Amino acid sequence: MGQVSPPISRSNLRSNIRHLYWDVFWWGILGGSTLAFLSVYATRIGASSFQVGLLTAGPAVGNLLVSLPAGRWLEHRSLIRATFWSSIAQRVGYVPLILLPWLLAAPAQVWTIELLVLLISAPGAVLAIGFNSMLVEVVPPRERGQVVGWRNALVAISLTAASLLCGRLLDWIPFPLNYQVVFTVGALGGAMSSFHLGRIQGPRSPQSATRPSPRVRRPLLRFDLLRGSFGPFIAVYLFFYVFQNTPIPLFPLAFVRELRLTDGTISLGNALFYGTMFLASTQLSRLAARWGHRRVLILGALSYGLYPLLIALARDAALFWMASCLGGVAWGLTGAGLINRLMERVPPDDLPAHMALHNLALNVGMLGGSLIGPALGNAFGLREALLVSAGLRLLGGVLLGLWA
Repeated sequence: MGQVSPPISRSNLRSNIRHLYWDVFWWGILGGSTLAFLSVYATRIGASSFQVGLLTAGPAVGNLLVSLPAGRWLEHRSLIRATFWSSIAQRVGYVPLILLPWLLAAPAQVWTIELLVLLISAPGAVLAIGFNSMLVEVVPPRERGQVVGWRNALVAISLTAASLLCGRLLDWIPFPLNYQVVFTVGALGGAMSSFHLGRIQGPRSPQSATRPSPRVRRPLLRFDLLRGSFGPFIAVYLFFYVFQNTPIPLFPLAFVRELRLTDGTISLGNALFYGTMFLASTQLSRLAARWGHRRVLILGALSYGLYPLLIALARDAALFWMASCLGGVAWGLTGAGLINRLMERVPPDDLPAHMALHNLALNVGMLGGSLIGPALGNAFGLREALLVSAGLRLLGGVLLGLWA
């Protein structure tokens, strides 16, 4: 078994929380620019529903190949340094997007985007596992819920601001230079996020950078962790992630080809989503103190299907904006609830192995959902597939209520 880290000093804790807040703020700049508009850009240059689905499926495949080896690798290393360097390796991959319109024709750009997104998925897997484990290590349980809630609120602020700014830029600047400017904004946000991750300090001195190696080398696949209560718990998370990701490849197609929304309209919808997510996040600590993280998670998850439902019913921007508002509230509760509930169920002395299994479930869910969504669209039509997806998200909330 790994060792539990000694208590962190109050001064280091305050500094770490400050950098965790800045990290997620700058990540929101990346999320509200490059990540928010990459699939829209791919759709505008002619990507098919299958190719849009690959933007999610490709990283999921890469993460599946890396997650379990990454969990073992992290057991021998400083979670803080591994998280920092993996963030650098991942976010460097967003820089070439700026140059693509100058270098390649549209069809070649689509496949190059797919390749870039696949390549950055390897360090992204290390980052996902390492960050969640690091958060448990550097923030004690009594502060963790508040930190997660405020991180959710801060990322909502920066996502909202970045989405509104990028929507303006996309409307003001000619295509494709407008998207190149947006991708530049995202690259800068990613770089600043990594800078603040690099400033986080652990409970030990900086010289003690390596985590103690386990005395017995455990198998790569920790099936023993699934035999107890963690098995059904992570299975429910897997189903939820599949249902969560099913409509995601369909959204940009609906925005561009069915509703014919402008980039400015889409950015306003994103801003409404993140703004209401912020409002929900500010109430998260109070709701969790009253109901507990589990009930907050279930409440959010049960309402999470409203977004694809309203998009399926929309005929213009009005219902799209309503969906954005309600969807933001639902995700404000659900996203933080998933993290907080996971932290409650993971033992602090065996973080990387449990987080690797969670990351495995997350990426199987991403892969499954991103393949199921386009298949439903091709079989039944875009709006019908969104209706089915709404039902699946509701089912995911029910499953979390029964077994999470």
